[in-house]
Amino acid sequence: MQIKADGQNYAPKGKSEPVVAHGEFKVAAVGLDHGHIYGMCNGLSEAGAEITLVFDKDPAKIKAFQEKFPNAIAAQSEQEVMDSDVHLVACASIPADRCAVGIKAMAHGKDFFSDKPPVITCEQLAQAKAAVANTGRKFAVYFSERLHVEASVYAEQLISQGAIGKVVSVSGFGPHRLNAPTRPDWFFEPELNGGLLVDIGCHQIEQILFFAGANDGTITSSRLANYNVKSHPNFRDYGDATIICDNGAAGYFRVDWLTPRGLGAWGDGRATIVGTDGFIELRKYLDIASDADGDHVYMVNHEGEHHFKVSGQCGFPFFGKFIRDCINRTENAISQEHTFRVMELALDAQEKAVQIVTEQ
Repeated sequence: MQIKADGQNYAPKGKSEPVVAHGEFKVAAVGLDHGHIYGMCNGLSEAGAEITLVFDKDPAKIKAFQEKFPNAIAAQSEQEVMDSDVHLVACASIPADRCAVGIKAMAHGKDFFSDKPPVITCEQLAQAKAAVANTGRKFAVYFSERLHVEASVYAEQLISQGAIGKVVSVSGFGPHRLNAPTRPDWFFEPELNGGLLVDIGCHQIEQILFFAGANDGTITSSRLANYNVKSHPNFRDYGDATIICDNGAAGYFRVDWLTPRGLGAWGDGRATIVGTDGFIELRKYLDIASDADGDHVYMVNHEGEHHFKVSGQCGFPFFGKFIRDCINRTENAISQEHTFRVMELALDAQEKAVQIVTEQ
């Protein structure tokens, strides 16, 4: 069982299912500011990619990365990575810096795979869109709360089989543990991380659109508050939003940094998907006071009540599909339009959020 108390360094591991031959797909890791880079590279390497280069300004971070990926050679500069023969640049630098890395990678003929959020302003999003249009390269995002969760993979299968009929509502819950002493300074500054509804809200918006089978949506309301981190007045530890999808499905999500120490994971991540003929609940990382293992899928439909424990059963097909998309220039893993629209909605939710006034 993986240690799940610390979400910033949680890196899921799955089955080794290569989709390419040895040496066919090379990856460089650039920017190691967030531990998600390990989950990103785990997923890619399990699908057959080779992590051949790594660059960060901090030698200690490079050393730690090479302990996990010993074949990764330390590049002396970001430019060395750009001039190399890697096919993909994976990036988990400070969120404010990710877009610039991606634009540079695409200009050098490489596809780009960013931790979320890949952009933190509308200006950066416009720049990323222009770079994709000019280069034809991919600007992909690690939406790990769907792509790297087997319960979500299984829910996708159930929905596609018509197990709950037409999806009419998706609710997502993404609480996280703060672990304030371990967080870098940029974590608390919206101008560096984009703010709560961009940073982790984009996860929820992505899964709402995906599970609803929607191409677009409208943010109808959003809220932000700082309830418990008064030492950082610009920080927000609670946020939520409502969405109406373009196909009529309703969406709601809540994200926060209020997970108590007593929980056995960094957050009780859940999603509830309601259809015309049933509903599904995902308990992603544990089943409270019942099972420390995650990937629980509960479903009720006309045939009865069902509980599926799918850990180790589904794998993470996104990574293999994404690698083949990079090679074949297809869009089977995730579409560029979907990725950009998710970020537009996240930025909109953050910008229009009602600021809840709390007691000082």
